[in-house]
Amino acid sequence: MQEPKLPDNEAERLRTLRSLNILDTKPEERFDNITLLTQRVFKVPIALVSIVDESRQWFKSCIGLPVSETGRDISFCGHTILNDTAFVIPDTLKDSRFSDNPLVLSDPKIRFYAGYPIKAPNGSKLGTLCIIDREPREFSDTDITVLGDFAALVEREISVSYLASIDELTGISNRRGFMTLAQHELNRCKRDNSPASLIFFDLNKFKEINDTFGHAEGDKALIEFVTTIKNVLRDSDIFGRIGGDEFVLLLSNTTELQAKDVLTRCQNLLDNYNLKMDRDYTISFSHGMVNLNPIQHDSIENILLEADSLMYQNKESQQ
Repeated sequence: MQEPKLPDNEAERLRTLRSLNILDTKPEERFDNITLLTQRVFKVPIALVSIVDESRQWFKSCIGLPVSETGRDISFCGHTILNDTAFVIPDTLKDSRFSDNPLVLSDPKIRFYAGYPIKAPNGSKLGTLCIIDREPREFSDTDITVLGDFAALVEREISVSYLASIDELTGISNRRGFMTLAQHELNRCKRDNSPASLIFFDLNKFKEINDTFGHAEGDKALIEFVTTIKNVLRDSDIFGRIGGDEFVLLLSNTTELQAKDVLTRCQNLLDNYNLKMDRDYTISFSHGMVNLNPIQHDSIENILLEADSLMYQNKESQQ
């Protein structure tokens, strides 16, 4: 049996998946209608909307199976998300990658599989829309097109949740998206006893930029700030805009010393950027930084409030 490989962007893919807050949610008619229609069109016993998590595939919608998830290591959908189009196995018993797979040898006794990757608006592949038969069968180019059309319907429904967690102006997480992602990562850090730091940013004199140069220039300044800070970040870092000119950054697996180094690099990049720009204002920030205390910090909200308070102390000391 061949286990599925991890996508090259696995960290970003999982972060996008977690921001949607879709895992382990209740069945929804909007997804079940698509799955049922797919099953009827292709005349198969099983059709699924499968979401591929870190170690499992979980079924957001499931027609024809009595289980809600299986291990990612034995999943067919784990292979599908490595592709840009349909992944088709006409006869699993004739395919050495799957002929000894537990899902082939025992229930549900998969003989035919066709899956189409489901993408978030940022391109991350979250899972699949797939069909399964207990008999081998062929799958034509027309069939692939139709399955892809149904997968696009699933993507459209998922995009509603995705857009609700993304800041439209800057493209990073909004408050809702950040809180979901950060709480999940905080729980992981506490469980693994690994360090983490949260940095609260507030842009200095941002109201003056808006009042003097207009809101379009203010929006431009926000975008420039985000673009500059992102140059310092890792894929695992969680960056969000939680207010008009307020941003927050969660650095996992990061000590206090390493977090201070990130701050220094952010400041240096911003200073260099300001020097290159010919304009009548500069972009600068005040910040508050909090290091994870597993006993004191039981929620991301607590850390955020503490970092916010430290940021205001820092801002007042500079005036």
